[in-house]
Amino acid sequence: MVPSSQIPGVYHRRIGDIVVTALSDGYLDGTVEVMQNISPGDATQLLTDGFRPGRRTSVNCYLVYSAGRLALIETGSGDYLLPTAGKLQQNLKAAGVNPADIESVILTHMHPDHSAGLADPKTGEKFFPNAELVVHENEPRHWNDDGAMSRADDRARKLYFQCAREQMAPYHNQMRTFSGAVEVFPGVTSMPLHGHTPGHSGYMIASGDKSLLIWGDITHVPEVQVPRPEVTMVFDTDPHAAAATRKRTFDMVATDRQLIAGMHVHFPGFAYLAKSKDGYLMVPEPWDQAFGG
Repeated sequence: MVPSSQIPGVYHRRIGDIVVTALSDGYLDGTVEVMQNISPGDATQLLTDGFRPGRRTSVNCYLVYSAGRLALIETGSGDYLLPTAGKLQQNLKAAGVNPADIESVILTHMHPDHSAGLADPKTGEKFFPNAELVVHENEPRHWNDDGAMSRADDRARKLYFQCAREQMAPYHNQMRTFSGAVEVFPGVTSMPLHGHTPGHSGYMIASGDKSLLIWGDITHVPEVQVPRPEVTMVFDTDPHAAAATRKRTFDMVATDRQLIAGMHVHFPGFAYLAKSKDGYLMVPEPWDQAFGG
């Protein structure tokens, strides 16, 4: 029988005593015009040099098995974006995970490719009925701000503000917010990485002498933004701060040889950043069949 579909997007990685499972929500294709501080021609050339036919954005989510408990970082796109995304639920099933067993849903921020898989927008039914929603306090504050919403364009009002409001509403009695660097789940500590959104946060997962930084949206287009970290996106809330945060994070993870996982690093998203004479180079981690960590 000739295969007619891809295998499930599920990949496990040990971090000491913690297991992190990457789950693919799919991908989103788009144009290079959403990138700022670079010409469309230069952006296209960098993608071509990286053997990419265009701007394809991987959308990744991560399960965290720690201290006998289960958390999910990000929920993917739900039905809000392209049909090539919104695959989280089918990959949870492929991984043998019942969404009702997830105790905490932790978000890096509340853009639709991260938070639109929280609930069914048609019915308001939660996809994670027993989970608390954990997010930086700036996120609900910003997306519930009518003044900020009024200043946004039509697309941002619908896809960002309205979507965030619809998705967080069913969890209003089960939402826990934080600020700064705090342990949000056993072995998982928040890291403020603001700029892309007002509350954008990464999460450092640590056990023993092993660690993994889930850095959220530090990059959207690795082929472009790793060599050119000054390149920002039109959907950055504060592009200047987003670029400064990216440069600072790049320097930290390259200096520390820190394993990272990104929501938009090509699946499964585990990689290192190395310093090069021209800046930085992303080095994807090889597949670990032994699952040794």
